[in-house]
Amino acid sequence: LKDIQYVYSMYYNKLEYARFDSNVGKYVGYTTYGVKNAERWNKDPSEIAGRKAQREAYCQHNIGNW
Repeated sequence: LKDIQYVYSMYYNKLEYARFDSNVGKYVGYTTYGVKNAERWNKDPSEIAGRKAQREAYCQHNIGNW
C-alpha cells in the first residue's frame, strides 16, 4: 500500500500551474502564479494535512475497485 500515490493538479487554460503529490508531501508550482500559491499553501499545516488525508480517504478506499 506504500506505492499508492494521490495527485491533485490544478489547471488554468490547459496549463498545469500547481500540483500536490502525496509522495512529495507538499505543493509544487509550475508557473509564477503556481509557485506563489504553492508557497502559501505549504505554509498552512491544515491544508497539507487535509491533502495527505485525501490519500487515505480516496485512494485506499478504492483499492478493491481496481
